[in-house]
Amino acid sequence: MAALQRPYLFDATRLISRSWTRRYSTGIDRVCYAYLDNFRVRAQAAVQVRGLLRILTPAHSDELFDMLRGPDTAFRRKLAAFAPRALTCGASQIDGDGAFYINVSHTDFDLARHTQWVERNRVRPLYLIHDLIPITHAQYCTERATARHRGRVVNALRNAAGIIVNSEATEQELARFSARENLRQPPVLAASLAGADLPKSSAPIAGAPAYFVCAGTIESRKNHILLLQLWLRLIGQLGDRTPQLVIIGQWGANSEPVRAMLQGSAALRRHVTVLNRCSDAELGKWIAGARALLMPTLAEGFGLPLVEAFKLGTPVIASDLPCFRETGQGVPILLDPFDIEAWFGMIRSFDSHPERARQMMSMATYRAPTWEQHFSAVEAWCASLPPLSFAKQDARSRANHLRGRAPLRPETGLSNALVE
Repeated sequence: MAALQRPYLFDATRLISRSWTRRYSTGIDRVCYAYLDNFRVRAQAAVQVRGLLRILTPAHSDELFDMLRGPDTAFRRKLAAFAPRALTCGASQIDGDGAFYINVSHTDFDLARHTQWVERNRVRPLYLIHDLIPITHAQYCTERATARHRGRVVNALRNAAGIIVNSEATEQELARFSARENLRQPPVLAASLAGADLPKSSAPIAGAPAYFVCAGTIESRKNHILLLQLWLRLIGQLGDRTPQLVIIGQWGANSEPVRAMLQGSAALRRHVTVLNRCSDAELGKWIAGARALLMPTLAEGFGLPLVEAFKLGTPVIASDLPCFRETGQGVPILLDPFDIEAWFGMIRSFDSHPERARQMMSMATYRAPTWEQHFSAVEAWCASLPPLSFAKQDARSRANHLRGRAPLRPETGLSNALVE
């Protein structure tokens, strides 16, 4: 059995999938890249399919990490040449000797084979739970997404050496879930995320009319329907003076009503632009030039665009949710996501609204979280976690609470690294 040569294992499965498909990065992808950058010189790459993992050598890990940070245009060609030799030299079984296995991508830790691999290879798994939305707000997700995410959370509670969450709001949701399921929690760390470093010098989009922007995957829980409804009202009152709405995001689950509403209204199509592909440089320009970033989401774990907008000096109008109260530090305008009248009134009069002036002044006091702060907290916390023997004993104790309850999910098809 091969011995691990570096103190960390970093699960790169999701980033391989992202580079292969060339899709633009989501919030989870951004977090994966931040962890890659922080741990890469001290980590070997772990790659999994259906819960079966392969550990690459340090040299091949470095080569893969370079490829993941390189241009997508060359990735498929390079991976095709790289994979046969890297997988041949890689190991399916190792003596982890208590090394940390880091999975911040929600990738496949709901599967029984994944848990069995962790136990056999003597590693201490660290999982980042981004949110519990598929469990707490199942009406906005597919049945499969809900079942898989419940499996992730249950298995993390049962087997992790530690769980990282992105906010105190997510930590509280996790505590409520574990209490409801009668599961003991492993050590949990709430550490804020920093988001992308969108260039502050980004010039606004040249020639663009006045506009508001909404950034994030287009899916039912993001509540784009509210924005389209109130934009129809704005058009009815303001006509050609209506500001533009720019929606930036990839089409996601249950987004058909948004498509249908846009396709059915010529007025909306004149005043609403949807950008499904947008680089970070372009995103920075759109956010920097907007009157405000709009986030009427119905459920959220953290909300990276809020942080990114404040870094660029752009006001934010968001839903009144626990995570935005926490990460917003009292700066954004927070409204009931079901109150279309409140949203309409705010956007209709935003330029002269006293809340805009208050927010612009308050932004001077906003302290954006940094990745340096995040990883300082994470690494100090890792150093405090119990060694392997105690961690395994605690995991067994936690597993006893699960007997006769929610089973590990069986393997079902190819690894779904794109599910958030």
